[in-house]
Amino acid sequence: MGAGGFPIDLVLFGMIAAFLILRLRSILGRRTGFERPVEPRAQPRAAAEFRGDTVEGHAEAGPASPERPVPEITSAVGQTLGQLANVDHNFDPARFLAGAEAAFRIIVTAFASGDRVTLRGLLSDEMYRAFETAITAREDAHQTQRSEIQSIGRVSIEEAALRGTIATIAVRFVSDQISVTSGPDGLPVAGADAVMEITDVWTFERDLHTSDPSWRLIAARSA
Repeated sequence: MGAGGFPIDLVLFGMIAAFLILRLRSILGRRTGFERPVEPRAQPRAAAEFRGDTVEGHAEAGPASPERPVPEITSAVGQTLGQLANVDHNFDPARFLAGAEAAFRIIVTAFASGDRVTLRGLLSDEMYRAFETAITAREDAHQTQRSEIQSIGRVSIEEAALRGTIATIAVRFVSDQISVTSGPDGLPVAGADAVMEITDVWTFERDLHTSDPSWRLIAARSA
């Protein structure tokens, strides 16, 4: 308690909560200012349908399209992807994109619900610690989060690198989402119950010379 009985600890808690909200937005993306009326909810695929090795290059994928483009083989990114395929003959960019999209949906949903078990299998150690810290802070504040991906308009490979046997691929996701955090009284404390267009760039990593086929999220930023 401060002078005159003012609860300074509440002020400190508020400052910490504000920091965590900003940290969370930097991890999972930010709004671009484009809002749409709420559409009927899409039925998400259950996280139980996927294992921790979702982004392993074996997900079902259709042909390349303007919304799911594969870099030209003559481009710098395309040439690097070709090097990945020379090391791992099972690697295919289109299947990788399909798996990355599935992982994106799972991670966003798992974070909102506080599903640490699912997140553990899809994130690097550093990313998991960041997500787990935010989840714990939300639970300690008795807050709940609702995140719904209404649609994913575009998924594209932005960058690729191969350093020794370690491959990294950065993927841009443009999605329409609803994300709102509510306090103990059920009233919103962050976000809004409206469809927002969000652009994220997530980077996945895998050691191509290990028997583990999993690509794990190692970095995320807003774009």
